[in-house]
Amino acid sequence: QVQLVESGGGLVQAGGSLRLSCAASGRTFSTYSMGWFRQAPGKEREFVAAISWSDGTTYYADSAKGRFTISRDNAKNTAYLQMNSLKPEDTAVYYCAGKRWGSDWYTGAAYNYWGQGTQVTVSS
Repeated sequence: QVQLVESGGGLVQAGGSLRLSCAASGRTFSTYSMGWFRQAPGKEREFVAAISWSDGTTYYADSAKGRFTISRDNAKNTAYLQMNSLKPEDTAVYYCAGKRWGSDWYTGAAYNYWGQGTQVTVSS
C-alpha cells in the first residue's frame, strides 16, 4: 500500500515556474512507477508525465514536452514535476499516481494509487 501526498501548487503568472512534489509513504517507493495527471474544470483528466521505476525512462504528453520535467528521489520517497514556461491552459488540479506493473503510462486506470491533488493556477 502506498499513500501519496502532493504539494507545491499555487498561483503563478504566465511564463513562470512551479515544482510539484509527491511524497510517498511505504518502503517500496523505488519499485513504483510514478505519473502526473491533471484535470481542468469541465475537462477530463489527462496524462502529463510518467517515470519508470526500473530504468528511469520518462514519458511526456505533447503539451508537456520541453517545458515539464518529471524526476524522482528514491532516498526521499518523492517524485517531482518541474514546470517551466507555464501557460494559462496549464491551470488544473495536478495529481500524482503510482503503479507497480504494466507498460501503459498514459491511462489513469493503469495506476493503482492516487494523491489528493494540488491546484495550479496560471494567470495571464
